Amino acid sequence: MEFKSQAGPSFGNNFNNRTEEAIGSATDIWTAFREGSLGKSEGFRPLLGYFFLLEDCPRVHKPVKAQETHFKIDPIFQQASYCKRYEVLCRRLVMERLYDVACLTLATDAKKTKFRHPSADLSFELFISAVKGQAEKWLALSKAKKNDAEGAAKGA
Repeated sequence: MEFKSQAGPSFGNNFNNRTEEAIGSATDIWTAFREGSLGKSEGFRPLLGYFFLLEDCPRVHKPVKAQETHFKIDPIFQQASYCKRYEVLCRRLVMERLYDVACLTLATDAKKTKFRHPSADLSFELFISAVKGQAEKWLALSKAKKNDAEGAAKGA
């Protein structure tokens, strides 16, 4: 699980850094998995989750000007706020199969913190459901291994 957060004031620089970190971390983990550096997988793929907590303040909801210095910008980023950019990042991390599930949570920094999710497909409920499902798979695999071992011992 990758857990990241961001609060102001440098949303622009930090967005680029968080994007690079997310892609790099997932790529490193999948390479280690492919090479067997994480131990025996027994055909069981690990679950990679990306959880992002973003400060819910007016600045993250304002459109950001994009500069097309060298290349045309993906139209989805034209006039997109930082909140919208993080939504796109989270969705694309899952769509490109770098992560299996992503969650984008917005939170105020006031004394009475309020949480919300800008989109159902990036909600905490969906995120935790994926984690729970993976845990259930691991438990089922462990139980099956135990039953196989017990059956082999009785048959010997």
